[in-house]
Amino acid sequence: MAIGVVAGIVLAAIVALIGLFKLMWRVAEPNEALVISGSTHRTEGIGEGMGFRIVTGRGTLVVPGVQAVRKLSLDLNETQLNVDCVTHQGIPLRVKGVVIFKIGDDLVSIANAARRFLDQQKMMPERVHIVFAGHLRSIVGGLTVEDMIRDREKLTGQTRAACGTEMEKLGLIVDSLQIHEIEDPTGYIKNLAMPHAAAVQRDARIAQAEANRLATEAEQTAFARMAEATRDSEILQAGYQAERDKAAATARQAGPLSEAAARQEVVVQETRVAELEAHRREQQLQADVRKPADAAAYETRTRAEAERDARISAAQAKAKETELAAAAEATRVTTAATADAAATEARGLAAAKATRATGEAEAAATQAKGLAVAASAKAKGLAEADAIKARAAALAENQEAVVAQQLAENWPAIVEAGAGAFGNVEHMVLLNGAEGMSEMFAKALTMGGTGLGLARQLLASMSQPGAPGTTAPAAPVNGSAASTSHQIPIAEA
Repeated sequence: MAIGVVAGIVLAAIVALIGLFKLMWRVAEPNEALVISGSTHRTEGIGEGMGFRIVTGRGTLVVPGVQAVRKLSLDLNETQLNVDCVTHQGIPLRVKGVVIFKIGDDLVSIANAARRFLDQQKMMPERVHIVFAGHLRSIVGGLTVEDMIRDREKLTGQTRAACGTEMEKLGLIVDSLQIHEIEDPTGYIKNLAMPHAAAVQRDARIAQAEANRLATEAEQTAFARMAEATRDSEILQAGYQAERDKAAATARQAGPLSEAAARQEVVVQETRVAELEAHRREQQLQADVRKPADAAAYETRTRAEAERDARISAAQAKAKETELAAAAEATRVTTAATADAAATEARGLAAAKATRATGEAEAAATQAKGLAVAASAKAKGLAEADAIKARAAALAENQEAVVAQQLAENWPAIVEAGAGAFGNVEHMVLLNGAEGMSEMFAKALTMGGTGLGLARQLLASMSQPGAPGTTAPAAPVNGSAASTSHQIPIAEA
C-alpha cells in the first residue's frame, strides 16, 4: 500500500511537472515572432540590455508571472494607395496602386517593428500609406505626365528607393509596389492619346482600304482570267467549226470549182490575146499621132516662151526707168525741202542776233547817257583828255588790240549790216546742199570782217614814219561792210 501511495505521488509530481512545462514552454510559429520581456537578455546582432528577447521558429521557456510573452505577426500586409498628386507641368493626377509589405525576418527589423507596432499591428497599413503618399507626391512633382506613362518602372523604383530608409526604421520591408492606375481628371492623358489613336485609326483604315483594293484586284484578275479562258475556248470551238464548215463547202464545191478553173484558163488566154492586140494598136498610135503632136506642141511652147521672155525684159526695163525717174524726183523734192528749212532757220538766227544786238546797244547808250548827265563838266573834260592820251599811248604801243576792242564793241552792228544782204531774199536754192549753206554764212560773216581788215591796213599805214593822225578812223568800218559785195551761190532769188 505504501508503494501505491509513493507511485501516486510520483505520478502526480510527473503530471504537475508536465503541466508546469507546458505552461512555461512557448513555441514560435513560422509566420510569427515571440517577444519575451521581463528580464535583461543578450541577443546576437542587437546588443545588450535591450529589455526583451526575440524568438522565431523555435520554442523557449518562459517564467510565468516574471516574463511576458507577446506575438508579432510576420504575415504579409497590404495598403491601397490612392494619392492626389501634381506633376512637374502642374497637371493634377490621382495615382492608384498597392504596397505589399511585412516585418523583416532579421532580428533588427523585428526589434524595430516590436517597438513601434507590437500592440498596434492593425495600424501598420495606415502608417505605410502615409509614408508612401508623401514620397509619391514628391516624386510625381518632379516628373511629367509623359514620363509617368512611358516609364512606370522608373516611378516605382524611385518611390521604393525614397521610402526604403523609413521603412527600414519601422522594421518593414516592401515585397511589392505596383502602380495600377493614373487617373487624369483634366483629360490631359486622353488628349495625348488622341493623335496616336487617330494615327492608328488612319493606318488601320489605310490598311483596310489597301486590303480591299488588293482583294478587288485579285477578284478582277480572276474574273479576267475566267473571261479569257472562256474566250479562248469559244475561239477554239469557232475555229474547229469553221474548219468543218470549210471542209464541207470544199467538198460540195469540188465540181463547180473544177469547171470554173477550166473557164478561168480560157479567159486568161483570151485576155492575153486582147492585151497583145491593144499593145499593137498603142504602138501604131504612138507612131502615127503622138509623135507629130508632141513636135507641134514643143514648137508652139518654145515660141510662146520666147515671146514671154521678150515681154518680161521690156517690162523690167520700163519699171527700172520709172523707178529711176521717181528716185530723181524724190531726191529733188527732198533737197528743195532741206534748203527751204535751212534758209528759214538762217533767217530766224539772223533776226534773233539783230534783235539782241539792238537791245545791247540801247542799254549801253542809256547807261552812257546817265553817266554823262551825272558827271560834272570838269570831270568830263578831264576824262576826255585822259581818254585821248590813253588812246594815243595804246595806239603807239598796241594798235592791233585797240582796233580789235573797238571792233568788238561795234560787232553786233557789223554782223547786222552783213546779214542785211539777205533781207530781201524770199526764196533761196542752194546748189551744193550743206556745203553751200556753210559757204553762204561764211561769206556773210566775211562782210562784217572786212572792216577789221581795213582797220588793220590803216593802223599799218599810220605806224609808218610821217603818218598823220592819232586815232583810227571809224567810218571805213561800217562803210566797208556796207560797200563790200560778195558772190553768193544763189540760183534763184
